[in-house]
Parts: sequence; structure tokens; C-alpha cells
Amino acid sequence: MAKLKVTRVDGSVNEYEITPVIEYAFENYAKMGFHKAIVEHQKQSDIYWICWEAIRRSGETVKPFGEAFIETLASVDVVESTPLG
Repeated sequence: MAKLKVTRVDGSVNEYEITPVIEYAFENYAKMGFHKAIVEHQKQSDIYWICWEAIRRSGETVKPFGEAFIETLASVDVVESTPLG
């Protein structure tokens, strides 16, 4: 599984797991399979949507998805999760 390392313009850094429910929500949003969208289409806006959904699901109040939300981001990187065990 992967996670997102999110750096905000205020300098804060957080990591969010890309969980099955986030993948499911993305597929409903994008109207295509998660892996197809990420691997074949490679749209950074899809990564920003997944970031938005992950932050929203963490319980943090976020701006609606769009430019106002994206302006709060300095960078979003997809990184590997640490395996359990």
C-alpha cells in the first residue's frame, strides 16, 4: 500500500495512508479504476483529489476540492508505506 506525504504552504508535513475506502471513493469520483487512472493517465490533479479525500477522511476540516484547497499545498508525494510486522 502507498501513502501520501503532504507538505502544506504553512510548512506542516503529514502522511496519509491510501486506504481501500479512499481508492473506492476515487473510483466513484474518476469513473475508472484506481490503478488505470494513476498508472495510465498520470494526472497530478487525481493525486490532489486523493490527498483532499485522505485529509477529509482524517477528520480535518478542509476547503472544498478545487483551487482554494490546492493553494494550501506546497507538495504531495506518493511514498511506500512501512510494512506491518
